[in-house]
Amino acid sequence: METEAPQPRETYQVYPVGYVRRRRSGIDLDILEPFRPALTHLDGFSHVIVLWWFNEFDTEEHRARLHTKPPYAEDRETGVFATRAPHRPNPIALTTCKILEVNEEQGVVRVADIDAYDGTPILDLKAYFPVCDRVQYYYLPRWLSGWPEWMPEEGLGLMEMEEE
Repeated sequence: METEAPQPRETYQVYPVGYVRRRRSGIDLDILEPFRPALTHLDGFSHVIVLWWFNEFDTEEHRARLHTKPPYAEDRETGVFATRAPHRPNPIALTTCKILEVNEEQGVVRVADIDAYDGTPILDLKAYFPVCDRVQYYYLPRWLSGWPEWMPEEGLGLMEMEEE
């Protein structure tokens, strides 16, 4: 069931606003100096949505893959749009992170956890708004019934992804 992704008709320029830094002291989102003013009032929120680049999977081979076996349901193959897998036409990921501290001057957002590697490029940060970022009524496929209803307070952490 291997399907090749079509060639894109147009391109867009995207650049990092910062990088994930995994330190002994904790996990930081280091924001580049020109973007630090954008952190103003982020400290008033409990969570932030981090859009980041799956740079470890940014290859033609990974971008062409339209099906994968998700790590949480290895007994089935799904389309990549039905997963959070890194194999996708545009290797964009997002994680909702609990904010521990914001230092606008230094450009550092300390988070409880993120499922991204050290050095991962950050594309954008968006404050978490419950009215926009969750739905009251939803359903999931039966094969996801074992997953928790809510994000654990400590986060999900890094899941090891095999190269398949």
